[in-house]
Amino acid sequence: MLPGMGEHTEAAQKEETEARAKRAPVNWRRTREQACGFLASLVRWTGLAFAAILVLHVIFVIGSANTANGIVSFVSSWAGGLSLGFRDLFTPSDEKLRVLVNFGIAAIFWLIVSGLLARILRRIGGAGA
Repeated sequence: MLPGMGEHTEAAQKEETEARAKRAPVNWRRTREQACGFLASLVRWTGLAFAAILVLHVIFVIGSANTANGIVSFVSSWAGGLSLGFRDLFTPSDEKLRVLVNFGIAAIFWLIVSGLLARILRRIGGAGA
């Protein structure tokens, strides 16, 4: 080791220790609240987006939108997966009524489930309802 090298290392370690002591301590409760709040918002917005896709699908079907259109086909493909078991829950003879009822119920389902999950996440985080 070079002369004076040990002194430099000791001084650097001492400065680092002092810098750590000056830092504010981490508030883990606040960090948990923020993380859970972020996740709750993410869940809520995701549920809202899913419901919006389902509502758009209903509007496109009732309005007899062009199925060859890229937007309509994109929404239709997503709506099929997001409808879960509600797609054929009711089977009225009118196609438009069937889509309105079944996909409408699926949209309401996503809003309710995402709202409940968001509320649970906020309570876990301690941020309240």
